[in-house]
Amino acid sequence: MKINNSLSRRNFLKNSMKGLATSALLPTILTSPLFSQNSPNNRITLGFIGVGNMGGSNLRAFLNQDGTQVVAVCDVDEERRLAAKNAVDKFYKNRDCQAFNDFREITQNPAIDAVVISTPDHWHTIPAIDAATHGKDMYVEKPLTLTINEGRLLANTINRFGRILQTGSHQRSDADFRFACELVRNGRIGEVQTVAVTIPGNNRTCGTTWEAEPVPKGFDYNFWLGPANWEPYNELRCHYTFRFILDYSGGQVTNWGAHYLDIAQWGLDMDNSGPVEITGRGTFPTTGLFTTATEVDFDCVFANGVKLTCKTGGSGTKFIGTEGSVFVNREKLITEPAYLVKEIIKPNEIHLYESNSHHRNFLDCIRNRQKTVANEEIGHRASTLCHLGNIAMLLKTTLRWDPVAEKFIGNEVANAMLSRPLRSPWQYNIA
Repeated sequence: MKINNSLSRRNFLKNSMKGLATSALLPTILTSPLFSQNSPNNRITLGFIGVGNMGGSNLRAFLNQDGTQVVAVCDVDEERRLAAKNAVDKFYKNRDCQAFNDFREITQNPAIDAVVISTPDHWHTIPAIDAATHGKDMYVEKPLTLTINEGRLLANTINRFGRILQTGSHQRSDADFRFACELVRNGRIGEVQTVAVTIPGNNRTCGTTWEAEPVPKGFDYNFWLGPANWEPYNELRCHYTFRFILDYSGGQVTNWGAHYLDIAQWGLDMDNSGPVEITGRGTFPTTGLFTTATEVDFDCVFANGVKLTCKTGGSGTKFIGTEGSVFVNREKLITEPAYLVKEIIKPNEIHLYESNSHHRNFLDCIRNRQKTVANEEIGHRASTLCHLGNIAMLLKTTLRWDPVAEKFIGNEVANAMLSRPLRSPWQYNIA
């Protein structure tokens, strides 16, 4: 699979966009002693695509992992890009980290082993597929993709090319979340009847109107938009607040929901499936720049009759069964009966994938070529649940879903929302 756009690789290197490091640097990069070949016995060389917010957090985490070397960073914001390069150079006490404006300088570099993609959601799939087709393993922030069809495309591509992918759903590498799901999976609360997921409300606001603003110096806004529709620049459109605009993200449903709905899927043993019915309510803005839900409210029903609810107002996942309940979030684990919190999962019972460091798990799996704790299928199914909720809320209706075919049953309007058109020249070309 290759990314097909109007810039051939040769023309791309010849005609770099504004702010892109010149192609004359490439021979130095490819022969730098910092780079290793793709061998599990050598140091893992890492390139970072997107270094703001979570990208910066991921950069700091991987810098402190043994057996790795961060060799390149990429961001369309020059200020962030140079700050990341300076941080890496300071950490290693050298000036060898390369800094790029265009992700292809990282995904298509044969001397880089793995990439870390921490871009806005609408920029996850294209660089991830390009990385996979060029032999790279990858850590991709959650939600894995912007749309359901993108998720299936990416998961299939990862498997086709035999790559390793870790979704940034790091609660899977937390002992409390794992233990909560093991209690549920081993029947400690009886038969599960309901799962109640709560997520925080929006933590940013905007006015009822907005105006176009000048693009800041050093910010490649056209590249930032990439495959999304062209819209005039406004500060609130980019960086952290992109997540409240449907063109680029899915609001708190794909932000916090991608964590707590993922835990619901884990506890219900639905990592390879999903619900069969979704009912959406919720409230969306009618004015202003932000377009994602301000009040989240949707329900799902699984084939086994378990009902899942997702609402604004809180933070956590609660499994309710015929004999008790388990609630878990990042601060606490509460069980009913209370003694369940001290239960021991016996050797012959279900033990879930144990990872105690999300970033370390990714690096270990690069070396042993085993699936990560939040692999491509898990990431796809978790983000699918988020997208299903958003689609049902936008349509304010009940939808029937086929989790095998990954299509809505009898609703072509909803099926049309499984994908988004990509702005030229960006497109997928499946060979």
